[in-house]
Amino acid sequence: MVLKKNNKKSKVSNRRTLITMLDSKSPISEQYRTIRTNIQFSTVDHDIKSLMVTSAGPGEGKSTTVANLAVAFAQQGKKVLLVDADLRKPTVHYTFNQTNTFGLTSVLTKQLTLEKAISETDEKNLFILPSGPIPPNPAELMGSKSMDLFFENAKEFFDMILFDTPPILVVTDGQVLANKCDGTILVVSSETTEKEQMVKAKEHLDSAQGKLLGVVLNNKKIQNTDYYYYYGAK
Repeated sequence: MVLKKNNKKSKVSNRRTLITMLDSKSPISEQYRTIRTNIQFSTVDHDIKSLMVTSAGPGEGKSTTVANLAVAFAQQGKKVLLVDADLRKPTVHYTFNQTNTFGLTSVLTKQLTLEKAISETDEKNLFILPSGPIPPNPAELMGSKSMDLFFENAKEFFDMILFDTPPILVVTDGQVLANKCDGTILVVSSETTEKEQMVKAKEHLDSAQGKLLGVVLNNKKIQNTDYYYYYGAK
């Protein structure tokens, strides 16, 4: 499989977003590696090869979390594909300073092959698939046979596929995808996400028969430090 190279370097504005890539020795990067380890040990029956990261509502940090987890898995030596499955408000192309001319929607509508839609990043072993043009029917695309075929093709070339999806309580896209992934991580923001929202988010995932692997508590300040603490728990 031949992948095209994108030589654009990460901009300074993304230094905080991609902390695992730009400061791998920081306490935050270590927490992302802890989450990675927890994911890998969350099941003994089979490997996690497809992972969905979502949140209850917007602005809770799910896109930052999935991007850094993708880097963490790539740094472990796994061949990783980060897919922007937020077909309403995509951000992955911004994070990695790439274009969004084509991507997931192009592949699902058979306008482009998976091989041609994927781009390399500055992190070895990490590849991204932007959302592509925003479609009028995101949920239908998530549940289509084309998406099933996408899973089959992607798993042939990648050890881990991570999906950045819309907030689970806002639209149904995430529920549809949760049923197809090996596991789901729910991101919640400290002092922002309400308990009722977390409960409803879990209920939505349960109703979709999605497998919730754990919750990431984001934006939790630790006393006497300028770093934020990210923690993954079963």
